[in-house]
Amino acid sequence: MENVAKESVGEIGQRQSKSTKWYKNWKFITTGIIVIIAIIFAAISYYQANYFNSHIEINGTNVGGLTPDEALNKLKSSILTNKVYVGQQQILDGKDTKMEFTEEDLPGVKKLLKSQWSIFPSSKVKEYSLLPSNIDQYRSQEMKKQVEEKLVKMNKNLTPPKDAKAILKEGTVIISKSKNGEQYDVASLLKDFDKHGYTSEIHLSPVYIQPIKEDSQIVKNEEKKLQDLLQQTVEYKVQDKVYSLKGSELIKNATVSKDMKVKIDKGVLKKKIEEINESQSTLDKNFKFKTHSGSVISVKGQGYGWALDVAKETKQVKSAFEKGTTSVSASNTVGHGWSGEGYGYDTTTNNGIGDTYAEVSIAEQRIWIYKKGKLVITTNVVTGKHSTGNDTSKGVWYILYKRTPATLTGRELGGKPSYEVQVDYWAPFTNDGQGFHDAGFRSNWASNAYLNAGSHGCVNTPPSAMSTVYNNLSTYEPVIVY
Repeated sequence: MENVAKESVGEIGQRQSKSTKWYKNWKFITTGIIVIIAIIFAAISYYQANYFNSHIEINGTNVGGLTPDEALNKLKSSILTNKVYVGQQQILDGKDTKMEFTEEDLPGVKKLLKSQWSIFPSSKVKEYSLLPSNIDQYRSQEMKKQVEEKLVKMNKNLTPPKDAKAILKEGTVIISKSKNGEQYDVASLLKDFDKHGYTSEIHLSPVYIQPIKEDSQIVKNEEKKLQDLLQQTVEYKVQDKVYSLKGSELIKNATVSKDMKVKIDKGVLKKKIEEINESQSTLDKNFKFKTHSGSVISVKGQGYGWALDVAKETKQVKSAFEKGTTSVSASNTVGHGWSGEGYGYDTTTNNGIGDTYAEVSIAEQRIWIYKKGKLVITTNVVTGKHSTGNDTSKGVWYILYKRTPATLTGRELGGKPSYEVQVDYWAPFTNDGQGFHDAGFRSNWASNAYLNAGSHGCVNTPPSAMSTVYNNLSTYEPVIVY
């Protein structure tokens, strides 16, 4: 141990002195580096706080390296070419305008400067949009309107999309296929236009009108609407009969409109109404009539009788199906009345003639007036002159109107002068002027007088009976002449 070399005090001191010098040098260098870094960061912070990064654009104008004031001045002088593109296609070349920026917009520019901040200045391209406080009415209104008009005009020459639809075809509900079109979705493109702010050129991404797809809720609702239609029944009342009209049998083709209203093809439905009309109407048909003697004869309907107005009734029943109405009564009839109206629809007894009517027998030269099934008067009469063809017209007619007193005018056959006769009672039943009236001027009341000395077609009635006859004739009630 005594032989071990020991470090002298001088050597130790010398080594400590070297360490101290190295530490002082390292500390100096480190401090210098920190100072340099601080200076760099200060410079960066200053730059970031006062200058835009190199590839910053506002409304398409590069403001890289500029202060907010410089950027604002550049924006003030920037020209907007106002060209609008949809995809690669230019659709509008508007007039050149300035951005209309003013000193009032400096805070907005400074705000964008702050938003670009990063630890180190970025070389990435960034595009900002800034609306000037003084909004350009040309771009926001006039130019936008021009874009809309142009798109609408272009769409007229472009293929529209085809929506999928539920339709009823030949009694079966089917779903038609959708098909894409070429027409632009104008509303979406205009929203995109608004988002572009004040860029010199406006590039809109193409957006097309999309068709309604087969699996959409709209199509499902249409399908249900048509299925419900097929299950629907409309109770259709004609006089005292009710017909159950089933959608599954009478509706073969139908569609559903955009507001979910059913539209029916009336073809088969119309045939059904025609069938009902043929079975029940009395217009131009023969009436079975039981005479005063009890014999049953057939008399052709003339002025009296009714038929359904098939077109109007089809429309009414069609509307009931479309609206979901479950019952409807016939309300449109036609006939041979003065204005084409029909008579007798409300009468269902006595084969459609009812129990209040006038019976005229040419062969017996006599009339019978019935009121509510009871005979109220019968009297001899003289009808139209047979030898000259002025016979009272046979058929089922109706009382047109009643008048007391009345002046009757007419013209003799062969072009003889007109005549004029005053009567106390007048009740016509044919459109050409035949009717009941008193005939005080007549002296020949024989049962065969009508053959050569009859009237001009009217039913001449003895004055003594005419008052009772007149008072028991009912307007619009049947007159049966046979």
